[in-house]
Amino acid sequence: MQQTNLDQTLIALADPTRRAILQRLSRGEARVTELARPFDISLNAVSKHIRILERADLVRRRTVGREHFLSFNRQQLDELATWIETQRAAWNARLDALEALLKAEDEAAATGTKRKKGSSR
Repeated sequence: MQQTNLDQTLIALADPTRRAILQRLSRGEARVTELARPFDISLNAVSKHIRILERADLVRRRTVGREHFLSFNRQQLDELATWIETQRAAWNARLDALEALLKAEDEAAATGTKRKKGSSR
């Protein structure tokens, strides 16, 4: 996933209104006016949220006459999930290496302490 796409996707998902719009669209296509109905904001404000979702390629628009139908595009979320899993794997590997290093240091310290005690008798 390119950094620009990742940034746009994360920006789009950062807002609860946009997440609610995506959640509604995950159940199927909807008109802009249908999407705006449950929100206590203007149709213009909902349209701005939709444009951000479109910019992130999370929403696709189909126009029939004057009606605008929106649908959810899962591809960007799939790519984001892949990126997150890659990051998680890298961090898990780093944390496993750190844990092994700390255990080795603890074992070395414990062995060194026992030797010192034993050699002073």
